[in-house]
Amino acid sequence: MKLLAFETATEACSVALYIGGEVRERFAIAPRRHAELALPWAGALLAEAGLTRRQLDAIALGRGPGAFTGVRLAVAIAQGIALGLDRPLLPVSTLAALALQAEGPRRLAAIDARMGEVYLGAFAGDGDALQALAPEAVGTPEAIALPEGAGWYGAGTGFAVAGGALGARMGARLHTADAAALPHAADVARLAAAAFARGEGLPPERVEPAYLRNDVALTLAQQQARRG
Repeated sequence: MKLLAFETATEACSVALYIGGEVRERFAIAPRRHAELALPWAGALLAEAGLTRRQLDAIALGRGPGAFTGVRLAVAIAQGIALGLDRPLLPVSTLAALALQAEGPRRLAAIDARMGEVYLGAFAGDGDALQALAPEAVGTPEAIALPEGAGWYGAGTGFAVAGGALGARMGARLHTADAAALPHAADVARLAAAAFARGEGLPPERVEPAYLRNDVALTLAQQQARRG
């Protein structure tokens, strides 16, 4: 199968092309340049592979959580392409894609959600097959619910928030964590390919972003109350 994947939910921007198990990717940490880079990168990847958009079987995207603007951008770009081609969309959790970088059977993905909070997801799995163990959540690293048990492997910028409070709370239950890890479209593509094989593609108009919270910003009073 052939699919094109977009991931723009964090400061990292990436686009990937999946062709029969092989993945090609363009990736860069490029704050505020996602809209400028995503479509040209997609065109370049297709040209390098000698493909046209019409030869794609589906379009995939990281549906969030993450930065509101970045999540909306990925949804808009993917929906536009999928509608134009009459192809299904494959929305993938950005946290699940990030969790693929945590090499272990029990994986904890955390993204810096700003405003002193983190997005958190717990997964179990082997290789590219992941199962969510609980609903994804947002909250302060000092108070957000953490998974039980030991042998967790972490990935994501959420582990650097508040001086590494997540890792400190996990203690010995956390084997290791890469606090610099950012989600990649290549991992979105791998998870999307498995979802496509299971027949989980959706009509483009049915795909919605996953924000996890409604507050785009806190007022000064709210920030002071949260700190106090």
